[in-house]
Amino acid sequence: MNAKRPTSAAPALETPAPAASQTYSYSDLQYTESASTALAEEVALAIAYNGISQAVMLVTPTDLEDFIVGFSLGSGIIEDATDIYDLQLTGEGSAQYAQVTIANRAFWNLKQQRRQLAGTSGCGLCGVEAVEQALPDLKVLPGAPLPPAEWLDGLRQRIGAFQPLGQHCGAVHAAVFMNSQGELLLGREDIGRHNALDKLIGGLIRQNIPTAGGLAIVTSRCSLELIQKVLRAGIQTLVSLSSPTGLAVQWARRHNLNLIHLPQKSAPRVYSPALENQA
Repeated sequence: MNAKRPTSAAPALETPAPAASQTYSYSDLQYTESASTALAEEVALAIAYNGISQAVMLVTPTDLEDFIVGFSLGSGIIEDATDIYDLQLTGEGSAQYAQVTIANRAFWNLKQQRRQLAGTSGCGLCGVEAVEQALPDLKVLPGAPLPPAEWLDGLRQRIGAFQPLGQHCGAVHAAVFMNSQGELLLGREDIGRHNALDKLIGGLIRQNIPTAGGLAIVTSRCSLELIQKVLRAGIQTLVSLSSPTGLAVQWARRHNLNLIHLPQKSAPRVYSPALENQA
């Protein structure tokens, strides 16, 4: 594995920040001064599979095709992208609609789950009706080497190139992919931390970008749902800029996922795999 200092490739299919933001006026508490600023937009996206409504998610209105593919995989609705036969987006303004045609096998599994989601931007496991759905049996990864320390040097600053909306107006999370050569290749943003990761996974699938030897980076807190999404996507290393939860660490160790926290002012912390005899 190449341990030289990584580089940042040009962001793939980068969406200009103004496409997902609008300018709004504001004033101080005394209404004596006014100004304007750009704010991130959000829309309600209704997703139906084979004509049956499944979820309504609040999302940033960019890379919606990527989101739907990643959401479908990360939520366990499909096993891989070949289960999606067609995807049609309609609607305008704050109401968007996605009609997704999936394989009969996937649709049968979806009906068996009996999930009816009404998600918000902070939603993680909303609508799950049984503990078994929140804690599913997922495949254990084969395991992969930890990335060279050089790949994480200055990472917080370097991923800024993949956060055009965040740099423009804030209020969004980001998920970024680094390949097996330590190059930053692809980034996605959304008001929802789960949505950002779904968009990234969907973008990787739709652009046929190999994930072997690479890693995903998330700017948000790292809880169980994000672990489950990268496990389903087969990504073997997850780097979080915020601390993981205890359950996230337990699942990462149990499933051979490399889990690394990159604090703002200290060295990277490897939570998984655990040191021998480490609690």
